[in-house]
Amino acid sequence: MPVSDPEKLIAKADKLTKLSLTRWSADWRNATLLYEEAANLFRVAKKNEKAKEAFEKASKGQEMLSSPWDAAKDMESAAALAKELGNWNEVSDFYRRASELYMECGRPQPASDALVKAARALEDTIPDAAVQLYNEASAILEEDGKEQMTFDLYCAASSVYVKLEKYSAAATSLLQLGLAADKCNATNSQCKAYLGAIIMYLYAHDFKQAEKCYNDCSQVDAFLRSDQNRCASKLLSAYTEGDIEEIKRLAQSSTVSNLDHVVIKLARKLPTGDVSALKTDAAVEEEEPLDENDLT
Repeated sequence: MPVSDPEKLIAKADKLTKLSLTRWSADWRNATLLYEEAANLFRVAKKNEKAKEAFEKASKGQEMLSSPWDAAKDMESAAALAKELGNWNEVSDFYRRASELYMECGRPQPASDALVKAARALEDTIPDAAVQLYNEASAILEEDGKEQMTFDLYCAASSVYVKLEKYSAAATSLLQLGLAADKCNATNSQCKAYLGAIIMYLYAHDFKQAEKCYNDCSQVDAFLRSDQNRCASKLLSAYTEGDIEEIKRLAQSSTVSNLDHVVIKLARKLPTGDVSALKTDAAVEEEEPLDENDLT
């Protein structure tokens, strides 16, 4: 049996979707089958640009047939080919459209997965777009009550922020992970995320923010009673005392070694700035009278 010519299949499909004096309605059912067949033939032949365009047309056809699930599948195929071609804006657009189509048929998990695929594809080329996609994917899962599935996504977003040297944003992602963990009673993940956020601020040499983060997180009873809290408390004390050796020792502790690998890598580089200045500031503060109304 001879292999069909994909170019001819596309031409035939296009003809079926165009109205004329002899065709008063488009035949999307047969046209879509032809588009999908052509797309697969182009893909096998490594003609990725043409395969991508054929999958786009097939996706539109499935939409016209009121089949958002199949439309999403074809759009994901187009997105994967756009990735192969290095068309990064199309990668984002196509996966976003696939996500919308999955949501149309009430399937939040594959909708989130589509955004994650886009985020992973864009991490190295458009990192700011990647973290936005990770956050949107997490939001879909949280809306569906699947907070536990967001943990890896918040870690991934945090990792991208670290590559961008946006440590405050990386800490925020870990705090969001902590909040999601709180909602599903994942205490260990929550406490690890909070310690990770504190370490992010210390790595950025923002001691005040690290201290504030510690105080805020300690309002959570589970964290207050945790090994991660004790480690964070000792780290902050070592900073105020200007004890570089103690900071390095704590960074090598088993509590830190059980954190996300990106956080561990940064912790091993602590301290990043001059901690003797903090010791001086702490000494000055001890001489000043305590304002009981100012607990920040």
